[in-house]
Amino acid sequence: MHADPLVSVVIPVKDEAANVTTLAREIRDALNGVVPFEVIFVDDGSTDATVETLAGLKTEFDGRLRILRHLRNAGQSAAITSGVRAARGRWIATLDGDGQNDPADLPNLLARVDLTRDPPARVLIQGARLRREDDWLRRVSSRVANAVRGGLLQDQTPDSGCGIKLLPRGLYLELPYFDHMHRFMPALALRAGANVQSVGVHHRPRGGGQSKYGLNNRLWAGLVDLIGVMWLRQRARLDFQAREEP
Repeated sequence: MHADPLVSVVIPVKDEAANVTTLAREIRDALNGVVPFEVIFVDDGSTDATVETLAGLKTEFDGRLRILRHLRNAGQSAAITSGVRAARGRWIATLDGDGQNDPADLPNLLARVDLTRDPPARVLIQGARLRREDDWLRRVSSRVANAVRGGLLQDQTPDSGCGIKLLPRGLYLELPYFDHMHRFMPALALRAGANVQSVGVHHRPRGGGQSKYGLNNRLWAGLVDLIGVMWLRQRARLDFQAREEP
């Protein structure tokens, strides 16, 4: 039997049968002996063998691998949120499901917080990719998006779109949910009065499968989301307290 997890690693996946085996084992190897953990894959309506491949791994993980499934595609933010809601750990680490985030970076993020503190520190540790292993379209689009977003939101991070993050489960559940919210986590954490720290992380070529990236589902939709997050930031009020009367 394993100890109750302190950290739940949440990975949203869609049609990633070619990558999930390697990714799951890399997470296990990175965290074994470091912290009690569980790994939660959230399948977001895959049409390939992603779920079956994950199910075949469960015996290797002795109860530390869990599989959630959306019966239809709901989007990456929805998948992450489903995983966080089901998580048993006090802390949440997220990774993209395509294998481009390196699980070997997780211990470095975990070392920046006191995992046993109760209540946990209100902090988001945000990965920042040191060298992008993507095609020119993704690199240019990301550079432009980060510059515009950072200038307008002042979110104190150079790479908000990086999928590797660490934050308390309770803090995540405080954040307003909307489609694509995962791209604006630093701004939303700041709005909630949390601290944001960026940490350099590795980035790798996609191991297999097809990228879901495109101008329509990233760049143009991101402009609409940006306006919404700007509105949320402007409407935030943190300077109030309630006192319980005797």
